Amino acid sequence: MNFQRGRQKEEPEINLVPMIDVLLVILIFLMITTTYSRFSELEISLPQAASDKPADRPNVIDVSVSAVGSYTVNRTSINSSSAEGLSNELRAAAGDRPDPVIVINADAAATHQSVITIMEAARMAGYNHITFMAKNPE
Repeated sequence: MNFQRGRQKEEPEINLVPMIDVLLVILIFLMITTTYSRFSELEISLPQAASDKPADRPNVIDVSVSAVGSYTVNRTSINSSSAEGLSNELRAAAGDRPDPVIVINADAAATHQSVITIMEAARMAGYNHITFMAKNPE
């Protein structure tokens, strides 16, 4: 039996305002409780070195590499940028001195590959003593 014959049925209505309010409260809660931290795979703390004036070593070969990748051996410009060419230049610079120390002076903007090329050339020449020059932090 329908006692309300003359009345039309009201369509059900979904009120979105309370739902939006609840979502905003949840969003604010998540923003406040979330911690934002950076996770680093590798944290490196570079060492600093301070020293007195280095002792004069006659058995040293200075190899420099510029930011653009050009090489010099004992302040003489080298045309070759291959490991084989640098190896020949290192042998020529060493002359008859046994087991010289290779000192690598690399520009801060030089590529990693250019330094590895010098190390490979020293290995090919049979020189095992390699060191790097660094700027004093002062």
